[in-house]
Amino acid sequence: MRIGELARESGVSVRALRYYEEQGLLSSERSSGGQRMYAETAVDRVRFFQTLYAAGLSSRRIAELLPCIDTGHTTAQQRTMLQGERAELDRRMAELAQAGARLDDLITAAESRSQPTPAL
Repeated sequence: MRIGELARESGVSVRALRYYEEQGLLSSERSSGGQRMYAETAVDRVRFFQTLYAAGLSSRRIAELLPCIDTGHTTAQQRTMLQGERAELDRRMAELAQAGARLDDLITAAESRSQPTPAL
């Protein structure tokens, strides 16, 4: 699969894919014409990276976790790292839930003020 096709299939830019390669997160082979060629499994891998980025993990942290992602085995240090990332994600989700509740309060207040007054 060529880089443009991978970008379309995974929903990221070509530039992002090149960045993933620079960071050691993604690998490709080169065609005889020098074009990057990716395995079909690269689509799921890139989508997984996007999920981890959205969860707040850095490319460096993702690279540190690649061995356990690829093999399914973790060291005690990697498990501690994963648990720390999960705790941070839980903290951020709690903050987002609080922000959502405050927005709900604002919406409710705005809706109650914008109701037309009944005719007498």
